[in-house]
Amino acid sequence: MSSIIPGFEYDIFISYRQKDNRLGAWVTEFVQNLKGELESTFKEEISVYFDTNPHDGLLETYDVGASLKDKLKCLVFIPVISRTYCDPKSFAWEHEFKAFIDLALHDQYGLKIKLPNGNVSNRVLPVRIHDLDMDDVKLCETVLGSTLRGVEFIYKEPGVNRSLTPKDDERKNLNGTIYRNQINKVALAAKEIIQALKTHTVRAESVDNHQVKPSDVISKIAKKRQELRSGGFVRKYLLATVGFAVLLVAFILIRQNFFNGNSIEKLRSSGDRISIAVMPFRNMTNDSTLNVWQDGIQFNLVASLSNYPELRVMQPASTNNLIESKGYVNYARITPSVARNISQKLDANIFVYGTINQIGDKLRISAQLIDSKSEEIFKSFQLDGYVKNVLPLTDSISLMIKSYLILSTLRKEITPEFQLTMPNSVDAFKSFVLGYKAFLKWDNLSALRFFTQSLESDSTFITSYIWMALTYENLGEYKQAEKWCLKVYDKREQLPFETQIWANWLYARYHEKSKIEEVNYAKQLLEIDDRGPIRHWLVAIAYSDLHQYNNAIPELEKMLDIYKSWNTKPMNSGFYENPIVAYHITGNYKKEKELLKKAFKDFPDDPQLIRRQAILSLSEKDTVSAKRYIKKFFDMHNSDSWSEAYVANRLGSIYDEAGYPKRAETYYRKALSLEPVNPLRLNNLGYYLINRDINPAEGLDLTHKALNLNPESFEFLDSEGWGLFKLGKYEEALKLLEKSDSLKPMYNYELSFHLEAVRKAIANQK
Repeated sequence: MSSIIPGFEYDIFISYRQKDNRLGAWVTEFVQNLKGELESTFKEEISVYFDTNPHDGLLETYDVGASLKDKLKCLVFIPVISRTYCDPKSFAWEHEFKAFIDLALHDQYGLKIKLPNGNVSNRVLPVRIHDLDMDDVKLCETVLGSTLRGVEFIYKEPGVNRSLTPKDDERKNLNGTIYRNQINKVALAAKEIIQALKTHTVRAESVDNHQVKPSDVISKIAKKRQELRSGGFVRKYLLATVGFAVLLVAFILIRQNFFNGNSIEKLRSSGDRISIAVMPFRNMTNDSTLNVWQDGIQFNLVASLSNYPELRVMQPASTNNLIESKGYVNYARITPSVARNISQKLDANIFVYGTINQIGDKLRISAQLIDSKSEEIFKSFQLDGYVKNVLPLTDSISLMIKSYLILSTLRKEITPEFQLTMPNSVDAFKSFVLGYKAFLKWDNLSALRFFTQSLESDSTFITSYIWMALTYENLGEYKQAEKWCLKVYDKREQLPFETQIWANWLYARYHEKSKIEEVNYAKQLLEIDDRGPIRHWLVAIAYSDLHQYNNAIPELEKMLDIYKSWNTKPMNSGFYENPIVAYHITGNYKKEKELLKKAFKDFPDDPQLIRRQAILSLSEKDTVSAKRYIKKFFDMHNSDSWSEAYVANRLGSIYDEAGYPKRAETYYRKALSLEPVNPLRLNNLGYYLINRDINPAEGLDLTHKALNLNPESFEFLDSEGWGLFKLGKYEEALKLLEKSDSLKPMYNYELSFHLEAVRKAIANQK
């Protein structure tokens, strides 16, 4: 049976080492169970290639190209990753794993595929049956070109590390996984990839299909209208640089004998806050499941230390962004000298350098406080315990570090710390850390899943509530985001000081009347740590939402200056795109051009930067260059994935931003002529004719048709209300705009402007 997509031999290819199938036929059983799960997951018949004959195609003397080339033409490749699989000398590794990656990189889809939810997935779906050595993990990730993820089938007890079987009891399994659930995860992951490949010929912005759910249409149309109205395709990246407090109820007795060394005393007595950077803790064991605690311990220490005004603590995103920019994906390679260099880039006086070691069946967590200038070790801390007690161990080290650093202020006090944000279980915190890392990589669905798991383990874990809100916002689910935001806001008085500010900032994002408060809270966060580039960015986007671009630009420039001082590029091109758009709107084409040049060095061939360059070239009347960039922009996308109407609409937006109204109108009309009953096309042209005062009456007729197709769209209501205003029908306009206002997911500058204009017109009539 061939693949469900023409041109492919199989839907799924299972790759494994014969060694892993000899004891208990684990792979054979896995494949049979997976096939059964696939039957209940897909409506279609899914073809699976699984080589049951150890001599079929597995001899080194065979012509690999002839034997496997056709079979490897599959949609999803599932390697069973074991201790023996990661072997460059093995057939499976060289002629299946690496061969598939090479084939996929050059077929019509590529190795990585954009999923319907906007996330990106690798067509290699690893199934791990053993914990791997760090060298094997690195080898896999080097070939994959990304982090080794996938679904784990690993059973663990003290002294046991083997493949998970259907008979294993999850209560005895330290990983807590159930075989049946893991099979289901593999099938669902494969379905997500295959469905994305099947719909690859349909452009990602399927919002144009009026059969999509209204709630999805509203959120996606909002993004489209932002592109057309507010001066650019600005992606408001909610990158996580938040240092939320996560502590147990604790009582600390500060003792003078912690005090040690003149250098630290000079820092205390200088009157300035002691700045400290916490490095990821290096996993020096052979147990890769402990890797989560490299970031987990770091995050917990940062959150704990951030609650003292005497300390200025660098946030994990800033520290880890620098580390990754230097190429240190494997934290074990971070030497004290490397950590010192990172610390100096962050302007930190001290850095925490720690390790995770295994002594028998116990863990040993060690930490050193080190001077960033001299590399002198101020103090060492060491605690032993078990995996299930990692959090209490981390808390103890945190308290010891705080006691040592702030002794001059608190030496005579017994300080009670009462905070609600510490989870009651290791599982809750472990899931939270995994969610936090997924969020940073824009894997929002995974982040949501991990945060949900965290709350299932501990429903009182306030920190996960905050991140649930941010993740839902990234997914465009604004009502859900606001719901989680309010859960945090209601408890704000019980939260630690900095967490209160974050709660207030988050609340302000969802309430128009307090929009200016978003600026104020972002500034308060900036006062706590002005060396965090994202905090400057938060202030800037709040100003941008208010269309106060002259206030946004200085903060965006400070953000870029910090990245420059670190000698590293921003985390993504969006950090360039925001100031580029701000420069364009304020007419500063010279700075816009200079920044585009810099941005292309860091992110060559980035499609949105190319689009911005096309708009700038048009604005400067360089139509030859503009046409070249426009062609490059559209050539970078698979022409089959975008309809002709969508391309025309995008061209309209480009000419609109560049100040070519007639060209823009021509393309908007072309888009509508190609899709005359598409509500988005109707509204785009209608609003353009209204807002530009080209033909408000015709525009109102078009927006009315769009609204009839989607009566609950706050954007369509806004467009029609604005059209009625232009025609002098103020009372009717106010009614529609107020309804739009009640339905809007978040603050919308243009809607607020329209409401104000209508109310003022009505008041002037009286």
